[in-house]
Amino acid sequence: MTVWSERFAGEADRLLRHHGDSFPFDRALLAEEIRASIAHARALARDGVIPPKDGDRLCRGLRAMEKDRAAGRLSLDGDHEDVHSFVETDLARRIGPVAGKLHAGRSRNDQVATIYRLWLRDRVDGDLDAIDRLLGALLDHAEAHPRTVLPAYTHLQRAQPVLLAHHLLAHAEALLRDRARFTEARVRIDVLPLGSGAGTGAGFPLDRTAVARELGFAAVSRNSLDAVSDRDFLLDYLSAATLLSVHLSRIAEEIVLWTTPEFGFARLDDRASTGSSIMPQKRNPDGAELVRGRTGRLVGHLVAVLTTLKGLPLSYNKDLQEGGPAILDAAGTIRGSLGLLTLSVSSLEFLPDRMAAALEGGFAEATEAADFLVRRGVPFREAHGAAARLVREAERRGLNRLADLPDAVLPAVHAAFDSSLRASLAPEAAVRARDLAGGTAPRRVAAELRRLRRALAARRP
Repeated sequence: MTVWSERFAGEADRLLRHHGDSFPFDRALLAEEIRASIAHARALARDGVIPPKDGDRLCRGLRAMEKDRAAGRLSLDGDHEDVHSFVETDLARRIGPVAGKLHAGRSRNDQVATIYRLWLRDRVDGDLDAIDRLLGALLDHAEAHPRTVLPAYTHLQRAQPVLLAHHLLAHAEALLRDRARFTEARVRIDVLPLGSGAGTGAGFPLDRTAVARELGFAAVSRNSLDAVSDRDFLLDYLSAATLLSVHLSRIAEEIVLWTTPEFGFARLDDRASTGSSIMPQKRNPDGAELVRGRTGRLVGHLVAVLTTLKGLPLSYNKDLQEGGPAILDAAGTIRGSLGLLTLSVSSLEFLPDRMAAALEGGFAEATEAADFLVRRGVPFREAHGAAARLVREAERRGLNRLADLPDAVLPAVHAAFDSSLRASLAPEAAVRARDLAGGTAPRRVAAELRRLRRALAARRP
């Protein structure tokens, strides 16, 4: 039996039930369904829709159900259409026909929107904590390496010297934006649809503000048709989670690259590494690779829900059910990725000597040669050309560093070059020269690190 079966003389085909029933996935929201049902039962009794004694019986039965759920005693087996019908059936088993009074003034349309909002609101809070743990791991490494220099890269080619701490804080900045997006998504999630009924509003004068207060919602929905058809809050979450996953994938990619023998900038310890079934020497960054790979799942869920919503008429349509599996999987995926990447980042051992060695080739100091001439009044385009000629000369001589060029070569390339150039070419000098807001100079990076520490602490209770 379904909650609507008396409308028909026959039963729905098993194929339709198999594809239409949502209980296999929406039972994950059972706690939220019970919680919302208790608030609704209290409203029905408080606002005179049902006798107070019936409201008390409904609430007692629902609280007993929640107690059994929390203790693992509630069997979720059986042929149930959705989590809503499961609760109604189990409640009837506990308290008898009075359970049928619970559904007055509500529809599965406003129920499902309510429980997903409840579930996602709590989920966002946990995601913010997980983001903060990853942020903390990055900041710990930045604090431990205030002077370590490595090449920055553009096009995956060595570009200019940069502080390792500055590089790590670049990832922290992206995570701060992710934090803000999740916080903003939570504001839009925090709206109560219950009381909207099937789409035109409940048929009883329920105090929705009181229900919102009981469930901890900041506001109530303003239009019943919009409330039951709105899934923007799912997209807000999916959008924030997808962009976060892109940022996580970028960090993961650098872990994969930096822990190769070819780079050798870092090493993962045993707890964040796996081995090979055939190659005994392998130390594989599987955690980072999984994070990188799972980004595609988040992108897919975002596109799928956007496409589902693009042409639906008001108000509720069964198509909306497709958002459930997407959001449940996306939320689990992003939380798992945050945990895996935090494990990988926290277990990294950085190797400053290998980073310093990488600065010995590739001429990452070439821009410093151009800037040296600019400080002597030479136009940058002319200075750029002179520095390029220095690089060509060093390559012709088989040298790895511009500082190894003989003194006589320098003025021959440009009259403003002299032996004092060498001091400007040192990696430490290069980073000190970037002493402006947002630059990689040590004092600027230290200030940014302090700011990020304050921002991280600001969300903590």
